[in-house]
Amino acid sequence: MVLAHTLQPRDFTLDQENVFMFFIAQLFQQFLHQLMVDLNQHGVFGGAGSRGARGDPYPTSALGNGKDLSQCGRLRSPRVIGLKRDIISVLDMKDDFEQILNEALKMKSGPKKGQRKDPLKGKVLGMVFEKPSLRTRVSFEVGMTQLGGSSLYISPNEVQIGKRESAYDVANVLSRYVDGIMYRAFSNQVMKELAQHASVPVVNGLDDMEHPCQCAADLLTVLEKKKKLKGLQMVYVGDGNNVCNSLLLGCALVGMNMRAATPKDHRPNADMVAKAEEVAKATGAKIEVMSNPFHACDGADVIYTDTWVSMGQEAEKADRERMFLPYQVNDKLAEKANKDWIFLHCLPAHRGVEVSAGVMDGPHSVVFDQAENRMHAQKAILVAVLGK
Repeated sequence: MVLAHTLQPRDFTLDQENVFMFFIAQLFQQFLHQLMVDLNQHGVFGGAGSRGARGDPYPTSALGNGKDLSQCGRLRSPRVIGLKRDIISVLDMKDDFEQILNEALKMKSGPKKGQRKDPLKGKVLGMVFEKPSLRTRVSFEVGMTQLGGSSLYISPNEVQIGKRESAYDVANVLSRYVDGIMYRAFSNQVMKELAQHASVPVVNGLDDMEHPCQCAADLLTVLEKKKKLKGLQMVYVGDGNNVCNSLLLGCALVGMNMRAATPKDHRPNADMVAKAEEVAKATGAKIEVMSNPFHACDGADVIYTDTWVSMGQEAEKADRERMFLPYQVNDKLAEKANKDWIFLHCLPAHRGVEVSAGVMDGPHSVVFDQAENRMHAQKAILVAVLGK
């Protein structure tokens, strides 16, 4: 519709003004109607192609047409398509990883004058656990509280994704209640499905491919102790598991050299190694995978190990312990490391198995600082994804 000239109040009588305002209101309502339909089709109100809480094509209460708000569940502020940020892989932090680590250091030292103490005030984090964990639950719960938000623990018995309910349904339901989801899962594939269908950010609290929050805590600890990351030598010894995969990517991102020493049948994921090598070309990091742990520890600034028997591998315990015995981190293995080397372990640890008691409880160990740093690193991650 084209108006012949700019409309002025003098062009209307009182009745005409009322008619005109009604006409404008009708146009605006039609615009809102189409906007809500388009947003819903893109999944803003609970997943791509989803419908309103009672089958409506959009949450009609938002249009002010008299329907009860309860028909929409919790009516959330629409998210702009494409701006939801998930942290499923370390590479999801490729553009601001070092900034996140520096923010974590600032958070650990306490809020400065003029800095917000509660950047996530009013925000709720839903924490879905398929695997139990002391550090993951406590660090996220305390971290959200310190940031002014709150958290909700959902136990393995309450949500069995793929058994009781699909990832699609869980993602859509939780997106109506919470501002973000932390998911600690068995499967990376299910992790990706949940993130795909959720309309709120999803943070990976661990899956069978990666452990990005742990990696952030690990490198935060190195930065805190060594005052730098670029050019240092990280050595990971043992099982090339999800922790190792994420560490390869994280070291590559910050320009830190990394050697992974594992048995040939327990190498880190080949795709993860290839991605780390590609990233390393730009940062100058050197990525190496080998079998000899003594060669790997030559000149090490950091030596890292993890449990040899992860959750779900208990039946393989005896065989794995025999296979990994040459990879125990002990004083002899660390003889050629740099004098000021530090020891990392993501816990839980088994003294006398993957690490000797002398190393675990010795002067080089910073494992409890590392455990504390889970909280600080995750706080910085949560602010990055929920604080905008």
